[in-house]
Amino acid sequence: MLYNMKEILAVAKEHKFAIPAFNVADWSMFLGIMDECEATNSPVIIEIHPDELAFEGPDMVGAIRQRALKSKVPVCIHLDHCSNFGTIIEAIQCGFTSVMFDGASLPFEENIAGAKKVVEAAHPVNVSVEAELGTIGSTNPADLEGGAAQIIYTDPDDAVKFVEATGVDTLAVAIGTCHGLYPAGMKPELKLDILKEIEAKVNVPLVLHGGSNNPDKEIGESVTLGICKINISSDIKAAYFTKMREVLLDKGLREPGDIEPPCMEAMKEVVKHKLDLFQTTGKAVLY
Repeated sequence: MLYNMKEILAVAKEHKFAIPAFNVADWSMFLGIMDECEATNSPVIIEIHPDELAFEGPDMVGAIRQRALKSKVPVCIHLDHCSNFGTIIEAIQCGFTSVMFDGASLPFEENIAGAKKVVEAAHPVNVSVEAELGTIGSTNPADLEGGAAQIIYTDPDDAVKFVEATGVDTLAVAIGTCHGLYPAGMKPELKLDILKEIEAKVNVPLVLHGGSNNPDKEIGESVTLGICKINISSDIKAAYFTKMREVLLDKGLREPGDIEPPCMEAMKEVVKHKLDLFQTTGKAVLY
């Protein structure tokens, strides 16, 4: 079942659970994620960053759409972190059901103008729009999703103005997360008091970026406080490619059918954990 972000998150918001948005780097990762979500009857957001899209190509998006249309669970296909309007239009044309305009580093009014422009292009063709207010930190500037050297927390009153001015369908908020895996000695801490205030004032579903490697207790609590979508990239890629490095120590392996299934299984353990933590498991019955 294929959904846009507004449709898939409306149910999550009503029933107080969150849906993981898994960044997909290749076809085997996608298949593993879908297998686990179908096995657990869980809705899912398949997320692709513009750099991943440039590598995978638009034809893979078409294949993902066909797989999603046949699936028994709700699936949204989302373009992650994009500030280029042309790339967003190309993503809409090749089959994404949701796009993110990332203007978080822009001045407030320019962020509004950019998000509004995307909304005006996307909504007439039933594509949802996510935007970001405030900045997500970074544990590694070379990571795909980037991030800022310093976190700028989302101001709740600005969040109200932003949503009203742009008409976005969901809002990514900055409450203390960072992209990437945290190095030893770095202690993440979510500002849940800010989240509570934003949730009380804003009526669209809220998104948490940089959801990998945070303490489960904090992430779980953020779901109860109104987070409806949590981006997961580093956690599943670490599991997948760590296992691949281990498998490739066998110099005799050459076939993808021998190399990739163990990597998929390692990744699926992380996927299942996130589904349970976000209270997503079994929620496909609500759609």
